[in-house]
Amino acid sequence: MNEPIPVTRAVAHGTAKLMPDVDRAQAWLLTVDGAPQSYVDLDDPAHLEFEYVRRLGHVLDALAEPGRPLDAIHLGGGGLTLPRYLAVTRPGSRQDVVEFDGELLDLVAEELPLPAGADVTLHAADARAWLEAAPDASADVLVADVFGGSRVPAHLTSVAYAREAARVLRDGGVYLGNLADAAPFAFLRSQLATLGTVFEELVLIAEPGVLRGRRFGNAVLAAAHRPLDVTALARRTAADVFPARVEHGAALRDFTGGARPVRDEDAVPSPEPPDGAFGIG
Repeated sequence: MNEPIPVTRAVAHGTAKLMPDVDRAQAWLLTVDGAPQSYVDLDDPAHLEFEYVRRLGHVLDALAEPGRPLDAIHLGGGGLTLPRYLAVTRPGSRQDVVEFDGELLDLVAEELPLPAGADVTLHAADARAWLEAAPDASADVLVADVFGGSRVPAHLTSVAYAREAARVLRDGGVYLGNLADAAPFAFLRSQLATLGTVFEELVLIAEPGVLRGRRFGNAVLAAAHRPLDVTALARRTAADVFPARVEHGAALRDFTGGARPVRDEDAVPSPEPPDGAFGIG
C-alpha cells in the first residue's frame, strides 16, 4: 500500500517523469522527454548512481579536506543530486542552484525534498544571465551541468562564458563541466581550448571507451588556476565501479591539438546524441 508511484508532469520545457527504483526504497530517476536527468536517493543523498555524476563527486571530494564546507554554484538543477551530496558530505556548504525550467524546480522541491539543514537556494533563471550578475569571487566551485534537451546550449560554450565562470570563482576555485561528445571530439576539443584561454590547469575525466572513440558519452572537465590533485583523482576514478581515465598535462594538450577557442558569434550547441545514447523509458 505504501509503494511509491511514478509521477508525470508537464514542465516548461517538456514532460518530466519521476520513476521509483524498485531496488532502493526511496530512490528516484528523473527524466525529461525520456532523457535521464538525475538519480536521487532520499535515504542516502551521498549515493551517486550515474557514472559522470560519480566523477564529479570524486573531484568535489578532492577539492578540500573531508567535511570542509564549500560555497558552490550549480548551473543546471535536475533532481539536485550534487547539492544533496555536498549538503551531507560537507555540512554547512552554501549552495546556489540555477535552473532555467522553474516548473521542473517546483516539481523536484515538492516531490524530492532536500536533506534537513541543507543551505540550498534555488533560482529559476538562464544560467549565463544569472552568472553574469553574480558577485566576483563568491564561490569555491562552479558545477556546469546544463543541457537543453540532450545538448549543452551554445551560449555556455564560449570564451566570454568561461571568463564569467572564472570571475565568480575565488582564488583556488574550481570549474567543473559535464560535456558529451564522440570521436573525432570536435566539441570536446573546442571546450578544452576555450577553457584553456582562462584557466591554467585542465583535467579531463572520461570512461576509456569514450576516449578511444568507441562510443558517444560524457566527459568531466575540471579547470582551475592552481594545480589539481591529479594523483588523488586518478586513484579515485580508477577504483570506482565504473573506472575512468584522468588526462592532463602534455597528453591533454596533444588531445586538444589545434582546436580553436569558441567566440560567442561562433558558438554552437554540443552534438546531438545518437539515438539510444541516453534515452530511457
